Amino acid sequence: MKAGILLVVALDPPVREKGRRKTSLLVEELDKYVSGYKIGLPFLIKHGRRGIRELRKSTEKPIIVDLKLADIGDVMAEVLRHLARLGVDAVIAHAFTGYTGALEDLSKASMATGVGLIIVVSMSHRGSEEYIDRHVDEFLELAARIRAKGVVAPATRPRVIRHVREVLGDTVEIYSPGIGIQGAEPGSALCAGANYEIVGRLITRSGNPGETARAIREMQLERWLKCRG
Repeated sequence: MKAGILLVVALDPPVREKGRRKTSLLVEELDKYVSGYKIGLPFLIKHGRRGIRELRKSTEKPIIVDLKLADIGDVMAEVLRHLARLGVDAVIAHAFTGYTGALEDLSKASMATGVGLIIVVSMSHRGSEEYIDRHVDEFLELAARIRAKGVVAPATRPRVIRHVREVLGDTVEIYSPGIGIQGAEPGSALCAGANYEIVGRLITRSGNPGETARAIREMQLERWLKCRG
């Protein structure tokens, strides 16, 4: 992995809006500092399909739709196909639904449409340790089986990131949420082996999102260079 723009911004509300700042104006402030954007249910409920189209017109950077899909395969595949028509680049799904009749079908739809598939192997909140984290190794086997583009592993637990990287090597990208409000520091997940750090409220609630994103990039780079010697 090389140092660079390793920041994905989560655009879900709550967003501190200046005079009802539109998504396009926020992206204009952020675009030169980020690798891509993540949107989820809060964004979709607030902005709908029109919001995705507006975001797509506002940036050429990758758009990840984080619905944490967890349904039967036919349903998840149909959702992915709808999103593909809106020009998104990747979707996030839960791993616990399993392969047969679930991620098997979603993976086929992913390959057919070119929309990347990212699966959750661990989450950034403490409750993840109660159940999800007990199955990390099984989820990693599943990620390899379905040829996932990436996995979600939390910046709040670097040991999980290190384990994911050890098991999967460089075959998938690791996306790490939990930077900022949830306690992890910029650059910490990169040092543990993540490819991208996902940052939301620390940037979107800022009075100056662009400047905050620039500062986070500097902190990422400084920490990454230090931990890599």
